[in-house]
Amino acid sequence: MDKNGPFQTYDDVSDAAQCAPRIKALRAELSKRGLDGFVIPHSDEHQSEYLPARAERLAWLTAFTGSAGAAVVLMDKAVVFTDGRYTLQVRAQTDTKLFEPRDLVAEGPQGWISDHLPRGAKLGYDPWLSTANAVAGLRTAAERAGGTLVACDSNPIDAVWAGQPPPPQNPAIPHPFNLAGETSASKRARLAEDLKKTGADAAVVTLADSVCWLLNMRGSDVPHTPFALAFAILNSDASVDLFLDEKKRSAELIAHLGDGVRLQPPDKFVLALDGFKGKKIVADPATAAAAVLDRLHRAGATIKHQPDPCQLPKACKNPLEIEGMRKAHIRDGSAMVRFLAWFGDAAAGGELTEIAAAEALEGFRRATGCLSDLSFDSISGAGSNGAIVHYRVTRSTNRVIGQNEMFLIDSGAQYPDGTTDVTRTVMVGVPTAEMKDRFTRVLKGHIALATARFPDGTIGMQLDSFARRPLWDVGLDYDHGTGHGVGSYLSVHEGPQNISKRPIAQKLIPGMICSNEPGFYKAGAFGIRIENLVVVTDLEDIPGGERKMMGLETITLVPIDLNLVEVGLLTEGERAWLNAYHARVRETLHHLVDDETRVWLERVTKAI
Repeated sequence: MDKNGPFQTYDDVSDAAQCAPRIKALRAELSKRGLDGFVIPHSDEHQSEYLPARAERLAWLTAFTGSAGAAVVLMDKAVVFTDGRYTLQVRAQTDTKLFEPRDLVAEGPQGWISDHLPRGAKLGYDPWLSTANAVAGLRTAAERAGGTLVACDSNPIDAVWAGQPPPPQNPAIPHPFNLAGETSASKRARLAEDLKKTGADAAVVTLADSVCWLLNMRGSDVPHTPFALAFAILNSDASVDLFLDEKKRSAELIAHLGDGVRLQPPDKFVLALDGFKGKKIVADPATAAAAVLDRLHRAGATIKHQPDPCQLPKACKNPLEIEGMRKAHIRDGSAMVRFLAWFGDAAAGGELTEIAAAEALEGFRRATGCLSDLSFDSISGAGSNGAIVHYRVTRSTNRVIGQNEMFLIDSGAQYPDGTTDVTRTVMVGVPTAEMKDRFTRVLKGHIALATARFPDGTIGMQLDSFARRPLWDVGLDYDHGTGHGVGSYLSVHEGPQNISKRPIAQKLIPGMICSNEPGFYKAGAFGIRIENLVVVTDLEDIPGGERKMMGLETITLVPIDLNLVEVGLLTEGERAWLNAYHARVRETLHHLVDDETRVWLERVTKAI
């Protein structure tokens, strides 16, 4: 999947000046259809986080380019919803005279619709772009307001989007056993046994990462994420019907999939759903498009509402996948160390820009010879831009990294053996006492989570406060989750595990990989985040203990800026962790870098 040009571009992909004519065109289309409003989620037919260009309907309409959000357009008003990561970004990108920014988590489309949809109004939605659970919530909200929710046969935005890109048709490729760690046949067999135990005849698999994991297949249909977009039906005899565009197939892929996988064109998927009359089908209302469950219901199938059968086994990495992730992080660590060593001198000159820094880091990753892609657009923010949690630098926002400023770089890579995601905050010049205090409190929270011990059954929400307490102690916090799941050469954000304030019921299980990324953001001044990836592991029995305990093994290997550490705020145990971590970084990476970088590495990982 490597390519000659850069993986990340910095052009301004949004234009708030286009919001007015586009919302006018959408309202005219809605009027033709007899609708009084329309819901626009940030999603595609597979409920993906990162979307192919054709599915970027929310960005086309609102100019907001974040990876999570939604909008509701009525005839006299419109709103755009974002979570805490994008509070500043949405106001900078969209026309707030047309789209009022609202909170996606605290209110969301459902809450707003309940209060603002006119009585008797017909609110449209695309049943392929919202899950069955989401549609149920929208319907309740519309009815509470005295309105009606109406499924659209086709998306009205598509009708007015001149130049909408075509669906992606990039080749799908095999993901070999030495990287996957288990054959597709083995995965299909054990999941099929689970289907038999529940009395199900088949399971509908709609999430792109689930389809790719199940069939040991990868692709490039989505930016920065090696997905081949397709639907699949897993049958109880362990066979699979795969609905994949013919242009994505190759002789190598067909041979790799084997006789147990029947290839069909995508337009046969809905017809296949019609064939389940009288059969028991597993479908996940939390992840599958409402259109899928609607079709099964109309066909007369008995729908078993159960989680996507691939999500949990995919999240629990096997030994070969974990080995690959460790290798990828060593490789990525060497690239990050080269970058940080270069950055210190480059930024001292007072002319280095955010884009130049991000381009340099991509270059160091390319130099490993193994880079397939970035795992997301790098967040390269200096000073006040670093306070924008998911800031995306563009040519219009690009600025010089100034002296006596913090610089935050959140980035990751896709290598065939693993996916990385790492954030470092570094100081250019001399930090203020406030900067050091805040940075050290974020570091204390990071260490608290990294060293956590917890029993079987623990969920991420129970660990989230470990990372927040040092900030809470002085009345501070951050408005994003502390950790997300990470795939094995798949999505940089994967479920079902999560470490956040949200009460997600999924317990942490050995083999899961999560991020550990507390932060602090002072609007208009600076942003801080320290992010490593960790693997959930079994621990040796604790003498005198009564329960089996688990912990988190840190696999990211990148120095933490000691210039920002207020040593007096660290406990003896925290200093010991930081010193041991830096010793491990130094010992693992010193032979992978050049002599000049090695000297730098020795200096920045010295014991404190």
